[in-house]
Amino acid sequence: MLRFSCCGSGGSERWDLCGELSGPWVDEVRSVWWRIRKQSPRAHAVIDLRNVTFIDEKGERLLIEMQSSGAEFLASGVEHKDLLANLDSQGKRPVRRRMEHLSGGRA
Repeated sequence: MLRFSCCGSGGSERWDLCGELSGPWVDEVRSVWWRIRKQSPRAHAVIDLRNVTFIDEKGERLLIEMQSSGAEFLASGVEHKDLLANLDSQGKRPVRRRMEHLSGGRA
């Protein structure tokens, strides 16, 4: 389950996410994200992930889309900070998900 809210003022938006950014919740956030971006394409978006407990691969792809649109992220915890540091706009999986080193290069 995910709870999210967005409030904007003065050319900026603040998105607060709480819970799991996964499954059908990703599609819901994406839908609202693009609707709001169409209304305010130049607004600076800050996405607060500090209360997010889990992010699946769909969620990671959404974060890549948000980052490509200029979003800034707030995160706490090693896992989320690592995920954000390794987001790849080329659509590749983040470093934390790669398992080549465990399989001798056979992923």
